[in-house]
Amino acid sequence: MPAFTIALKDLRLLLRDPRSAVILLLMPLVLILVLGLSLGDAFGRKPDDQLQISVVVEDIGLPETLVIRPPVKEKPAGAVLGSMSFAAPMQRKHPPTKRWVDVLLDDLKDTGNIKIEVIPSRAEAEQLVKRGKRSAVIVFEPEFSDRVDRCSFVGSEFRPNPINPLDRYGVVTQEVGVTVLDNPYQPIGGSVVKQVTQVSLMRVIVPWMIGQAFDLIGTPLFMKKMEGYIPGFSFLPTEMRASIGLGIRKGIGGFFGNYDFTALTWYGLTKDIPPDVKAANAAAYTPPPTGLGRGAKKYQILVPSYTVTFAFFLVLTVGWLFVAERRHGTMVRLRAAPITRGQILLGKLLPCFAVSAIQGFTLLLFGKLIFGMSFGAEPWLIIPVVLSTSFAAVGLAMFVAGLARTETQVAVYGTLLVLVLAGLSGSMMPRELMPEWMRSFSYVTPHAWALDAYEQLLHPESPAIDFATVGTSCGVLCGFGLGFSLLAWWWMNLE
Repeated sequence: MPAFTIALKDLRLLLRDPRSAVILLLMPLVLILVLGLSLGDAFGRKPDDQLQISVVVEDIGLPETLVIRPPVKEKPAGAVLGSMSFAAPMQRKHPPTKRWVDVLLDDLKDTGNIKIEVIPSRAEAEQLVKRGKRSAVIVFEPEFSDRVDRCSFVGSEFRPNPINPLDRYGVVTQEVGVTVLDNPYQPIGGSVVKQVTQVSLMRVIVPWMIGQAFDLIGTPLFMKKMEGYIPGFSFLPTEMRASIGLGIRKGIGGFFGNYDFTALTWYGLTKDIPPDVKAANAAAYTPPPTGLGRGAKKYQILVPSYTVTFAFFLVLTVGWLFVAERRHGTMVRLRAAPITRGQILLGKLLPCFAVSAIQGFTLLLFGKLIFGMSFGAEPWLIIPVVLSTSFAAVGLAMFVAGLARTETQVAVYGTLLVLVLAGLSGSMMPRELMPEWMRSFSYVTPHAWALDAYEQLLHPESPAIDFATVGTSCGVLCGFGLGFSLLAWWWMNLE
């Protein structure tokens, strides 16, 4: 068949320059590698993946004698409260099996719905911050539980070694044994981490401090303090003073009826519903893969995006091939032979289609082997996507080759068209960052349909493949290829 004879001839011409073939494959890989190293690990993450707090937990907890504490039982109205030791106000409902750092992390992941990343050591955290991998890391010192347990609104006459951690900015982190390792070159990310930590510290520490202070109301120490403020109070009988103290306690609780001052948690203090436990929000730190960023999410975006982009760079190769054929008079001799116009175009299209398909499969394979990208649950579906994308690219290349008459026109038309289409489609920049109208407009390009199919197939976290989306994308790409090929057949001057 004449078309296959022409195709074989053009394929031999293409293979005569192996350096160009190597460059055609290596150039996209080098660009993907450079972009991957430049963009960093945050690129490719979904927005909700970026809201996380990295922590180092060194907290050793409380002494066992202080961890398990029975709840206070209110005494009868006429009972004598007796002498009160410093430890007596502390006989409250403390979480029996948790360190204070666990209470705080639960507040972050459950109430704040923040992802917690636990880094095993301070040294590793310092390296991550120094290298810019984390904007800030929160370190909970070994004495964190002890310091939080000593936080109090009252002075040393009611509480041994009390700590007042509050100032006009919130919680003074140094007072409670919290150290923030932050990167001065990422101030915005560090500020977000600090503020989120501040909110949780307030939600954990303030209810504890309020509860301690409320527990003191009515105790002998509290009633002794009242003698300096209530004239003649010291002359009252002990039983009456105890009854008055209990009444004051109940009265204050009733006056602030919207709050439960005996609670240890923020939702308990505000009499709200406890948040759902979100165990999936906590995870251990996983060291990044060594080498070229193998397995990083960014390459799940970069590899298919630039596979699609460079498929359409075939416009330049095909254009120059046609210009060379015209200059050497080959086209005139082909037209003189008993060969139809369609056979000539088909013979030109087939070798370029083969080159484009080989390039697409090779880039994806290298993406798997070098960058560790995932092929998804149905890797065989990549085949029709690559072939339909190559058909669309070759059809467009044929159309541009029909318009251009010189090498300069090929370079100008081809480069401008390829870059504009790549920019409009989201191949150069993720479509999630584009305005809504621009995302809709991107579907005038074949690139956008190819990217939709790859997103369905290659996303490792996709719950299920939408076969309709993949099939529609392949159909539209074939429609682009057929339409461009018909325009090339009608427009192209073979003389």
